[in-house]
Amino acid sequence: MALYSAAAAVLAGLERGEGGLKSLVYNSGFPHVRQLYALVSETLRYASVLEKLLDRAALLQAEKKLTPQLAKVLVYDLLFGKGLKCGGRWKALARRHRARLEAELARMKVRRKVSRSEDLLAPEKAVSAAASQVPRYIRVNTLKTCVDDVIEFFKRQGYAYLGKAASVEELKALSGKKFLLDPHLPELLVFPSQTDLHDNLLYTSGHIILQDKASCLPAFLLGPVAGSHVIDACAAPGNKTSHLAAILKNKGQIFAFDVDAKRMATMNTLLTRAGVTGCQLVQQDFLTVDPRDPKYSRVTHILLDPSCSGSGMVTRGPGEEAAPSAERLQALAGFQRRILSHALSFPALRRLVYSTCSLHQEENEDVVQAVLQEWGSAFRLVTAFPSWSCRGLAAFSGAESCLRASPAETLTHGFFMAVLERCREGAADPSSLPAAAKENPQPGKGAEPGAALKKTKKKK
Repeated sequence: MALYSAAAAVLAGLERGEGGLKSLVYNSGFPHVRQLYALVSETLRYASVLEKLLDRAALLQAEKKLTPQLAKVLVYDLLFGKGLKCGGRWKALARRHRARLEAELARMKVRRKVSRSEDLLAPEKAVSAAASQVPRYIRVNTLKTCVDDVIEFFKRQGYAYLGKAASVEELKALSGKKFLLDPHLPELLVFPSQTDLHDNLLYTSGHIILQDKASCLPAFLLGPVAGSHVIDACAAPGNKTSHLAAILKNKGQIFAFDVDAKRMATMNTLLTRAGVTGCQLVQQDFLTVDPRDPKYSRVTHILLDPSCSGSGMVTRGPGEEAAPSAERLQALAGFQRRILSHALSFPALRRLVYSTCSLHQEENEDVVQAVLQEWGSAFRLVTAFPSWSCRGLAAFSGAESCLRASPAETLTHGFFMAVLERCREGAADPSSLPAAAKENPQPGKGAEPGAALKKTKKKK
């Protein structure tokens, strides 16, 4: 029973964009990670087949207590896996519907003119070329170490350091035991796609964070100065929170919100391992937080990465994400508009980054446009990261100020980001880059080669 619940939780985390497959499995707390990883991977591999079976057998309508993620895991193991060798009451529940599910599976094979279940995967099983090129990114945790020391550590482990990449194109050619410094983010190292560092000493000790490049951008673009009060509104599993703490140099205050107790426990473990201090974990729905509470009177920066369809996530295991229905997109967008508008109501707020790991305009440009219209001239959209090539869709005038990321164009997971700043009468136009970015000029903007390394060098 614990195995199926843990697998369902990992699937839900993937859909919410809380991390990659391996990271979520390793951070799940489940004692048998190989068993869990195998079950989730295979469930993902059969995802499109499972969704059709669940729909045609009307299993979720018949069993109201089942979540879609748990249903997928149970039906996978019932029909394609080991036949529900464990599971307690969930096993009994799934077996009640076995005959109907098997009948729907047989009909599917007849329609597709195949005899084996494996053959149902033929059109879906190939991972796109673009997705397979997404490298392994690691963020150096500057609360514990510096870029130079991490580079030297990997060189001693037999890796060849090739210096700072001049462009994203250079990252595509990485292979074997070679790595680069990212061309955009000064504390991000880039390894070949299949590099597994989960057992590496630097990862287990919290000196490095396994975090996709696109996931590093929100905190980087928010760029609060040391001493700031910051809210991470939808914080779990905590990678962005630890990034904010590193940017703040553990000076200031972070309020990290999440409503789920298990995710909060996981986040607490991650932040402790990363050496984060000055962070208050709050188990509360951010929408219920009173912006006028004196506790938050000094909050000037908010990072808002709400629940979304997760359509931009590229799992490092097999499988693909199913397209969300129009009804689900509408519901998600409604929630995202409410929570973004709520975040803007904090009285001292000066800068906010809204981000999703979704590719859908409904969750991205449309949400930003609707909330900006609601707030009138109080806030404006900032042209974030001008040197970033992948921009927002032309959904409204000024949408090009937003950022997008994708496997094909930026060699990252799919992501969307918008930077909003409060308007002030008589103030100059807001900077398009936060303080952190100003200190680390971009390639082609007068940056000295190796300048990022020099700036992150610390005395031991």
